Amino acid sequence: MSDGRPVGIFDSGVGGLTVAKQIRKLLPGEDIVYFGDTARVPYGTKSKETVTRFSVENVEFLMEKDVKLVVVACNTASSLGLDFLKRCFRVPIIGVIEPGARAAAAATRTKRVGVMGTNATISSGAYERAIRKIGPKISVVVRGCPLFVPLVEEGWLNKPVTRQVASEYLVPLKAARIDTLVMGCTHYPLLKEVIQGVMGPGVTLVDSAKEVAKEARNILDAAGLLNAPGRKGKDFFYVSDEPSRFIRMAERFLGKKIKCARRPV
Repeated sequence: MSDGRPVGIFDSGVGGLTVAKQIRKLLPGEDIVYFGDTARVPYGTKSKETVTRFSVENVEFLMEKDVKLVVVACNTASSLGLDFLKRCFRVPIIGVIEPGARAAAAATRTKRVGVMGTNATISSGAYERAIRKIGPKISVVVRGCPLFVPLVEEGWLNKPVTRQVASEYLVPLKAARIDTLVMGCTHYPLLKEVIQGVMGPGVTLVDSAKEVAKEARNILDAAGLLNAPGRKGKDFFYVSDEPSRFIRMAERFLGKKIKCARRPV
């Protein structure tokens, strides 16, 4: 059996490309439809009701593209709206919280884990619940880092101001002597070099994108929905605002040329 329908991915902006990149590596034969809600980024400063409404609209758009699986490549949307999305749509839908929690629980040696995320993600307590469900004895320290998303969206990945903001944000996490830090927003891996520089080499940074890609593969395989082997998958990019800025960021991060990104009609 094979299923040629695409895999759908949505995020509030460019951060979800970290997930798209890993899915492309693991599932080279699958078509991918990526939607970046760049007109309404960031999600992390918005209410649960607003984020959930945006997420429903994003999935509805992906469903118009006849996707066979939806990946919520946004930590805020995963923490606030995933359960509602699963009740609303019949297509398999996966988020990024639980895969990241599993990776963190497996990586920590001292049972001291930090989580950095948007204010909405941190306030939801989703990572703390998920990590402690896996490892009840794990101590979890959290920190909201709301300025990181606009810095990434602006392309300021290694500016002095970005390093200064990182130093300020990460003080309590360093003081807590964590050995594992979950980058609880898909934008944050773009700042991995800066974050690692502040935290030091002794702290393992967890990017849930790889774990999400594995979960997507397992779900498609178990359901007989994988595409026919031997073909090369195509990427389709859509954004809710000006495409040119998204394309510049996407090419920088993906390391390849993107023919175009379209606005939904």
